[in-house]
Amino acid sequence: MKAQSNKTVSVVVVTAGIGGYLKPCLDSIRGQTYPPLETIVIDNSLNPDFAQKIIESYPGIQLYPNSTNLFYSASLNQGIALSQGDFILCLNDDVVLDGRFIEKILKGISFDPRVGMASGKILRSDRKTIDSTGLFLSIYRSAKERGYGLRDRGQFEKAGFIFGVNGAAAFYRKEMLEDIKENNDYFDPDFRIFYEDLDVSWRAQRFGWQGYYIPGAVAYHIRGGTVRANSGIDKPYARRFLSAGLGADLIKNRYLAIIKNESGLNFLLHLPAVILYDLIIWSYILFFRPRVIKIFLLNLKYLKKALRKREINIFSRR
Repeated sequence: MKAQSNKTVSVVVVTAGIGGYLKPCLDSIRGQTYPPLETIVIDNSLNPDFAQKIIESYPGIQLYPNSTNLFYSASLNQGIALSQGDFILCLNDDVVLDGRFIEKILKGISFDPRVGMASGKILRSDRKTIDSTGLFLSIYRSAKERGYGLRDRGQFEKAGFIFGVNGAAAFYRKEMLEDIKENNDYFDPDFRIFYEDLDVSWRAQRFGWQGYYIPGAVAYHIRGGTVRANSGIDKPYARRFLSAGLGADLIKNRYLAIIKNESGLNFLLHLPAVILYDLIIWSYILFFRPRVIKIFLLNLKYLKKALRKREINIFSRR
């Protein structure tokens, strides 16, 4: 690690203060062989007692309690703006890092300055099931986690380029985040939660940055720990276990990512697959989650806003 000894890493953790997840996460950060420059915790718990207990137990961290729940995207913006590191590790609070995670991922990302984001091997809490070995853009223009739900049998032990990184444990070069930010936002706050990682990855690709997978950097994620009912933790097909509001976000944000990042030609090429995907999803929602439709319609303002902005950007280039 001598070659990376001058590189600093800031860790940004977003917490809602539920499930008892934060302490194991912070313990794993404290136990890193390559200690971070700083650990910034953005606290959306709205519970002063929770914040005080964390500060007392972890006096070295920087904790910033919010008066309202900013959700994941805006909270990450808050933490990144406060950070001083050359690299930023963004974490869900339901993630635990292997002791050499930062060391391994720094070593793996150092070979190319255009690699702006990196993912380790993210396993589920059983430490046997794969959660993600890299984020990809599917033909349906949805987020696809490579290896999702498969048993880890060593089939993803080769490092290599990927489209993007899963937001649960996302490692970014600060230079890249500064390069791709929109106004003062690194993550688009209109996403709130879900697909914000695909949007950043897609945007980074458009700006010429690359993603890289480093299998030796291992993390453990309780899939859905902070957003699903207990019965849905680590279960497939997430939308079954989400509230109607979060279910509407999941749908809205896929469209938002497409509007913001897709080229006209690629959209036409993938349109049949997109329509097929939408038919399946909307059929399910119509019969099993009709309340999601009402909330989705209220969120159309975000899609209209993105369409207006894209139209302005297209005409401004002429």
